Order: sequence, then C-alpha cells, then structure tokens
Amino acid sequence: MGVSSRVRTALNRDVGSRDIEFIGIIKTIRTTLVDISELPSKDYTTVLVQGSGTFAVESVLNSTSDRDKSILILASGAYGKRMKLICDKAGIESTMLLFSENEPMPLEQVREVLKTQGGSFGAVAVVHCETTSGILNPISEIGRIVKETDDKLLFIVDAMSSFGGVVADFTGVDFLISSANKCIQGVPGFAFVIARIDKLVECQGKATSLSLDLYDQWKGLEGNGQFRFTPPTHCLLGFMEALNELATEGGIPARAKRYQENNRIIKEGMKKLGFRTFVDDANDGHIITSFYYPNNENFQFEEFYDRLSDKGQLIYPGKVTKADCFRIGNIGHLFPADMYHLLDCIELVLKAMHISVPVS
Repeated sequence: MGVSSRVRTALNRDVGSRDIEFIGIIKTIRTTLVDISELPSKDYTTVLVQGSGTFAVESVLNSTSDRDKSILILASGAYGKRMKLICDKAGIESTMLLFSENEPMPLEQVREVLKTQGGSFGAVAVVHCETTSGILNPISEIGRIVKETDDKLLFIVDAMSSFGGVVADFTGVDFLISSANKCIQGVPGFAFVIARIDKLVECQGKATSLSLDLYDQWKGLEGNGQFRFTPPTHCLLGFMEALNELATEGGIPARAKRYQENNRIIKEGMKKLGFRTFVDDANDGHIITSFYYPNNENFQFEEFYDRLSDKGQLIYPGKVTKADCFRIGNIGHLFPADMYHLLDCIELVLKAMHISVPVS
C-alpha cells in the first residue's frame, strides 16, 4: 500500500479552499517542510505548486533563468534528461553533461567544466536520486563545487524521490524540489519547492508562464495564504496527515532506516533468487533498485509484471538505456513483511513461468 489508512481517511472530507482552517494547514505544511529540510527558516521558504513533480521542476527552471546564461544540467538518467527537454521547449539555453547511468558522477569533470566555462552558466541543476537506475548522486559535494566556483551560481536539486526518505545535507541548495507522493507518503496532486528567499526574490518577472511562475505563486501564498488558482484541497489534507505520520515515526532518520531495511531485504532476497543489480551497492541508493533481466528464454517482462500484478504486487519497468532491467521500489507505507511477501510472490511467478531458481 502506497499510503496509510490514516492518510486515506484524511482525504475523505471536504474543505473550502479559502477556509481559515485550510489556510492554516497550508501555512503549517510550508513551515514544516522547511523545518524537516534542516535549512534555516530565516533564509528559506516553501512554495507549493499544483501538479506533478515535473510541474515544479519546470516552474523552477522557467522562473530562475535570466535567458542570457545557460543552465548546466548534470544528468545520469531520464529525469536529468527531462530537465534538458523542459529547457529546450521553453527556449531556455542549457548545456547537459551526460554521465553513466550506474556510476558516480565524476566530480573532477564537473569541477573542470565549471572552472573553464563557469561564467557562461547561471545555474547548475542535478537529480539527487535518479530513479532511472536508483543511483544516488553526491549533491553535497556537487554543491560545494558549485559554490566554490561562484557563489552567485544557482544550485537546483531535484530531490523528488529522496526528500523525506534520505538523510542528506542540503546546505548550499538554492531550490530544492520534491512532491507529495514520494517519501513523505502523501498522494499525487502537488509538488513543492524549498527556496532560498533572496534567490526567489530575484525571480520576479522572469517566468514566461502564468501558472508556473514560482515568484508569483510565492507572493500569493505570502499575501493571503492562498493558492492563486484552485488548490488540490484533498491532497493537501492527506499530506498534512502524512507529515504527522513522519513525525510520529521519528522523522527522516527513522523513515530512512525503514527504507534501508526494506532495500536490504529486497537486494539480499533477489540475490538468492539469482538476480543481479544494475548499480553496485556502493553507489545505489535505498529508494529503488534496478535488476537485470535473467538470461532465460522463458522470461518475458510483460508476463512477469502481469503475474505479479495479479498477486497485488506492482514493480516498475526499466528506464535505463543500455541494459534490459526492471526496478523494485521500497518507499511508501511498506515494511519488511511486505518485502518478504514480494520475494515469495516473485519466486512463485518465476516457477509458474518455468524459470528455475536461482535464475541465471
């Protein structure tokens, strides 16, 4: 189950978008997100954005660009590439450094590019947990390189799949982006940007989109506490309960520990079944893991997926470009017992597909 019964129950009532109670909930959510990021509240604020996480990424890229300097995109998978596509569609100058999907970003190469071309960039953008493969990129180190190069360079981090589930140091990040339905364990419907206030103020008048203007969205929230346009009321009610659950669990460290245990069980269990991981353990995060297809003529991913789905177990198709893989995520309202059950189901499905265990 992706979300808890408590979060589902919170969705089951109506509230007016301009009600005093609802405005108070919005304020609490915004404040709490800054608090759990461990960034100083005097310097940072939260801007809530209707739509998926990509809406918020596009909002940041569109609202921060001066159009006279390029955005340097450090990409190691589909979501880094998506940033490039956003920039191309919006006519924003951008340069993409494309790295391996299953190896750490070479920091010296990043340093060298910034050293030799830094003056042509206005911002550096990177995905923290690139769920194409599951790799966790070293944002702290990248952030230090960015700010050492030029402290005026914006540092933009897509922490969509990591915020709330990975203990991380976000010092130096100017715009931190995530969404309601990942590690905070809410439901889809909105995303959020934890932004450095002085950098956000500099965004005034830059956006070429009305609905995705991050500065105007912030001014609206600051002015009367309301969204400029219709807010996802029920999603926000569920998210408020999800934040309460996070606090009850013990905050991000406790949640990260649970996810790490889920991930350990999956990796060890899949290894016993004969599967190999796409990313080695030293570089893989604990959010989602990519596994190579087994070398067996009876293995067809679509059948494998459908048979698991029939048992109530949902996994992900692969997204990496250079290998046949599928992915298993372990975030959400999931616990070790759920991981062991999934492994049992995988073994049953393999046998039903006439694939001997361990697979080759």
